[in-house]
Amino acid sequence: MNKKPPLIVILGYTGSGKTEWGIFLAKKFNGEIICADSRQIYKEMNIGTAKPEIEKEEIIDKEKAKIVKGVPHYLLDVLDLKKDYSAALFKKDAKRIAKKILKRKKIPFLVGGTYHYIQGVVENFEFPKVPPQKKLREKLSQKTEKELFLIYQKLDPEGAKLIEKENKRRLIRAIEVCIITKKTFFSQRKKGERDFEVLKIGIELRSKDLERKIKKRLDKMLKKGLEKEAKFLFEKYGKIPSLLTIGYKEWFPFFEGKIKRKEAIEEILKNTLDYVKYQKKWLKKDKEIHWCFKKKEAEELIKNFLKKCK
Repeated sequence: MNKKPPLIVILGYTGSGKTEWGIFLAKKFNGEIICADSRQIYKEMNIGTAKPEIEKEEIIDKEKAKIVKGVPHYLLDVLDLKKDYSAALFKKDAKRIAKKILKRKKIPFLVGGTYHYIQGVVENFEFPKVPPQKKLREKLSQKTEKELFLIYQKLDPEGAKLIEKENKRRLIRAIEVCIITKKTFFSQRKKGERDFEVLKIGIELRSKDLERKIKKRLDKMLKKGLEKEAKFLFEKYGKIPSLLTIGYKEWFPFFEGKIKRKEAIEEILKNTLDYVKYQKKWLKKDKEIHWCFKKKEAEELIKNFLKKCK
């Protein structure tokens, strides 16, 4: 039986340092990075998504690559904000790019916090083929995460046990598929045969350290001009689905004069910390993840993994 090619996944909670770890490890092991981030893929959303500083853009094997600290990053800062994107499209794009990276005798690193994007590639999921329903999405996007979850729970009780409750875009997509197909969303998502040998590395942090990092990260974003960026995007696009995300959505009531600036900032911090709790609950279910406190631990895991893949 032929050995499958390697794919290294670096994941973790919001603010844990995935970008930094990804670049460090990719440099160590002759790797290139595929960004698994459903927000960093969009142009113009820079500060609020903690997008890394891009040095330049190159075309490598007919793929757009953004160079960050000398390392090519794919599916970063490539999509217009009004465009729809999904886990199914990400799987197709990421697999194509990973195969090209491997062909050049380099190692593909899948780095990011969008877990269902990562799992789509790892498990080679077959996703329901339902095109985006614009009017339905606009209607659903006016509802809160809690309201969306209750709608989805009625349509797909089993799927509701597994979905990320705080992921608004994910909930909207799941409801959309249930309504259009008249079948449950999770019954239509089937695992395929894996295309890669996979090593998953999770960045572990003590809760107090992670909370401190998140607060520091938010302060940095505010100093960089997060409010100004959110206002510019709100005025340009309105409440489009891609902007209904932590770091942006909390500013809308402030811009409309409904709350004070301080309240908007407090809400961003609260929502980020709540989302991290959900991420922890979700990621800890995945027994394939090797949790590492230090980069050295990850290095050893990768060395041994790549030896086995030869």
